[in-house]
Amino acid sequence: MEDLVRLVHVIGAAILFGTGAGIAFFMVMAHRTGNPRTIAHVAGTVVVADTLFTATAVVLQPITGIWLAHLVGWPLDEGWIVLSIALYVLTGLFWLPVVWIQIRLRNLARDAALTGSPLPERYFRLYRIWFACGFPAFFAVLAIFWLMLTRPSTELF
Repeated sequence: MEDLVRLVHVIGAAILFGTGAGIAFFMVMAHRTGNPRTIAHVAGTVVVADTLFTATAVVLQPITGIWLAHLVGWPLDEGWIVLSIALYVLTGLFWLPVVWIQIRLRNLARDAALTGSPLPERYFRLYRIWFACGFPAFFAVLAIFWLMLTRPSTELF
């Protein structure tokens, strides 16, 4: 059972990282075109991907993580686990607004495409916020991977 739970946990982590990186790549590439129709299409796909893959993995990660810790015998107050959880929460604090922003970017690009008008200034402001939110979330996820792989002896309390 431990190996199965570990496998599901690792696959969930890969989905979170891979989907996040893929979404960022495709959103940036679509944005670079400046074409509202392209941006609307890609952002629409991104919103679906975030809903299907990222949201599912976000829910399953803590469940499989706690279950795995229980099966292996790791106390949840172990330093590297506490740091991982804190970084996971930090990542979530950046991800939740990003989801909302992606929906807004999609809608603004759709409106511009439908009316044949350029992207509004609000689109560019939201895009800059979306872009900036990606960096702390990305580095937090990298740190979580490092903590999970190395499980450093860290005394927090």
